[in-house]
Amino acid sequence: MTHPVRATRQLVLAALLSLMMALPGCVVLDSPEKIAQVEETQDPFEPTNRYIFELNRFLDEIVMKPVATWYYIALPNPVQDGIHNALANLRQPWTAINDVFQGNPDRAYVAVVRFAINSSIGIAGLFDMATSLGFPEHEEDAGQTFAIMGLPGDPYLMLPILGPSNPRDAAGLAVDYLLDPFNLIARSRDSDTAFPFIRGMVTGVDNRARNLDTVEALQKSSVDFYATVRSAYRQRRNAEIRNGAPGANAPAPRVSQEGGASGKQAAPAQ
Repeated sequence: MTHPVRATRQLVLAALLSLMMALPGCVVLDSPEKIAQVEETQDPFEPTNRYIFELNRFLDEIVMKPVATWYYIALPNPVQDGIHNALANLRQPWTAINDVFQGNPDRAYVAVVRFAINSSIGIAGLFDMATSLGFPEHEEDAGQTFAIMGLPGDPYLMLPILGPSNPRDAAGLAVDYLLDPFNLIARSRDSDTAFPFIRGMVTGVDNRARNLDTVEALQKSSVDFYATVRSAYRQRRNAEIRNGAPGANAPAPRVSQEGGASGKQAAPAQ
């Protein structure tokens, strides 16, 4: 008998692949204007991407936003901050590994020390004691590592549910899922564990809840919300790849799964 978690994964994957195959294709390059547009935006799949973007917005309105609103209203700020800190702490070992592959041993050391401090005196990461001790948070992922290795970051893609991406970052998401140490530990104990999915869902809700007002304001102020999200995603990823080095654009909102923007600011006061 097929395990429920495995069956759910297979069903979701099949649905996403079917959707991608059924959607309209590339921009038709039948004029100099369209050729120039694609060269500028590096978005040759814009018709498909916009369709998926609107689908993601619909799912956000009926699922993610209501859940995040409940999370924001029901949980006191200290509880939300504790969950956020614990999730960030779980990412530190994978951050350290990516720092090493990117040739940044000093940053890897900071990530390892952060994890040690917050996992111990920070009580399993619920409290960010490391920052106050001089070890500020940073995050690295496989997509950033691939960029340092020279893999190109175009064309732009809008993934169902997962949101803005590109082939390099999409591959990075798969590697993050497969090789993150805590995901590996969970799967070593139970090959059909739901831990990575639960972790991802809680992370998505946490990010969405912390940015309810930001996403709303961005949607209202954007003439073309799709283009705004595309630009914000690229600015953010470029800044992350450079680790904030000179030449990076001004900080852009973190683009979340539902196609909106999110970030690392503290949750608004209740």
